[in-house]
Amino acid sequence: MRALGLDVGTKTVGIALSDELGWTAQGIETLRRNEEDPESDFLKIAELAKQNDVETIVIGLPKNMNGTIGPSGERCMEFADSLKEHVDCEFVMWDERLTTVAAERMLVSADVSRKKRKKVIDKMAAVMILQGYLDRKGM
Repeated sequence: MRALGLDVGTKTVGIALSDELGWTAQGIETLRRNEEDPESDFLKIAELAKQNDVETIVIGLPKNMNGTIGPSGERCMEFADSLKEHVDCEFVMWDERLTTVAAERMLVSADVSRKKRKKVIDKMAAVMILQGYLDRKGM
């Protein structure tokens, strides 16, 4: 069972992939979103899902600290709805509160430069989203 984890932002999408047993998540890339052709983003992710025999796509759902869904969460749900038109698999919206903050702290503690952190932060957040899902599913 492979799963794909997505950290959807306005400019990029961090992408992580699980191993075949569904135990661990690895970051695979950060997709720069195409504002002029958003359809190409969905096609790229659909191709990744197909190439890797993905059964589940886990999309980070940014919630407010009180559990409500704000504008960022609405955009993620719209992204998921559009992606569903291109990929035939299970979709899971995963509470991603503070994953980007945790990823940033992890990179800072590993002494990664600010310039390099900016390049990998979304991919790291996708790993944390997917790993959280895999850990909960494996319980």
